Amino acid sequence: MEPTVHPFSSLFQQLGLPDDDASIRQFIESHRPLPDKVLLADAAFWSPAQARFLRESISADADWANVVDQLSVALRAE
Repeated sequence: MEPTVHPFSSLFQQLGLPDDDASIRQFIESHRPLPDKVLLADAAFWSPAQARFLRESISADADWANVVDQLSVALRAE
């Protein structure tokens, strides 16, 4: 069975955030740069439920892990 590949916009849907391209760009622009020493799930801008989802996605190496990693990279870029 092949792993599920989630589009970036689906991650924003899963997090309960607007998922159109402009909203995603705005979210990333307004929250970066995220310092390297801060884990994505520990960033102050997440709700407890969002942080839990991000943490569990990475720790369980879930289907969402790749796109969560992509978000982390996007938030760290300057």
